[in-house]
Amino acid sequence: MDNKFKSGEYKARFAGKDYEYKIFIPDFMNKTFEWNDREIPLLLEEAGHALGSLNECSLLVPDINTFIRMNVVKEATISTRIEGTKTEIEEAVLSEENILPEKRDDWNEVNNYINAMNYAIESIKKIPLSIRLLKEIHKILLQGVRGENKQPGEIRKSQNWIGGNSITDAHFIPPPYEELPILLSDLEKFWHNNSLDIPKTLRVALTHYQFETIHPFSDGNGRIGRLLITLELLYYGILNKPILYISDFLEKNKNDYFNILDEVRNNNDIERWLIFFLKGVVKTANKSKNTFEKVIELRMQYEDKIRALGRRTQLGQKLLILLFSYPIIDTGSVAVKLNIVFNTAKSLLNEFEKLELIKVFSLQKTKKKQFILWDYFNLYKI
Repeated sequence: MDNKFKSGEYKARFAGKDYEYKIFIPDFMNKTFEWNDREIPLLLEEAGHALGSLNECSLLVPDINTFIRMNVVKEATISTRIEGTKTEIEEAVLSEENILPEKRDDWNEVNNYINAMNYAIESIKKIPLSIRLLKEIHKILLQGVRGENKQPGEIRKSQNWIGGNSITDAHFIPPPYEELPILLSDLEKFWHNNSLDIPKTLRVALTHYQFETIHPFSDGNGRIGRLLITLELLYYGILNKPILYISDFLEKNKNDYFNILDEVRNNNDIERWLIFFLKGVVKTANKSKNTFEKVIELRMQYEDKIRALGRRTQLGQKLLILLFSYPIIDTGSVAVKLNIVFNTAKSLLNEFEKLELIKVFSLQKTKKKQFILWDYFNLYKI
């Protein structure tokens, strides 16, 4: 039996009488295959250790869910940047009223990604990973932004392509929409096939390759594909919390990323993709662990300073926890979120400023005075 990986094949199509183009029809993913590169098992072991250490580190972080928001914000900013948005992470954490009108389209795309990711994280706790769930996430992603006219929440019903101004000069042309039901059904079976002798981390890598190749939506495939990586890591129990996001690695190695996906389709070189993906997991997990270790250290420093507030120490602790989720904030928002009067919020922020925990923040002209938990925010700066 031939267990070599086969990516699929190109088939000719015609645009008019004289122009022929090639469309890619991927093979099914729900099957076992063999790999020979000895680096893969070594990297699998390294990735398992890195992810395990990251999980352990997250258990040491009090109120871990408080810090997850900034991880999601950073991922959303980078993942949408790969698609061409120009929102900075400083802007991503601001409210819409503080965003310049000419930047609101990009800001909305980033915040849609944040909402889609949060919806996905909550949903995967209750329901199995499925194409139906991806459609729901996709609908949130494209709500009210560029692409809202491209069937949000629906599998495409027309041909799409990657690169180029039209199908005639496209870099890559995914399978026709008629093939999508059977391909997506196969991918769903692959997620839940417990008899396959394929490590779960490799399943995540294979899913990303196959999803990007199928390109099932009219728009937003890249963002959904990257979001799916974290979702699968959670679903398979590889991660306890959504604390690993690989978009930063993919953006910094964007040319290699796209070239290697092409190599799989053109030459069946899945091993090169698996190696690239595992290296990304190792590097990202180690970097995330380092960030959490710095968060723990910084929190201890903050809490030492807050003790100087005396009888207001407990309220100061609540403000600190709030700032870990919303490191750029105005006085009114503090009052609302902590359920205190405006003047109390104002004086508390002033005391934080005197303790050099926060400082006034001015990225652009905003309607309200903003404060930033600067040293903490810098840990997530892109």
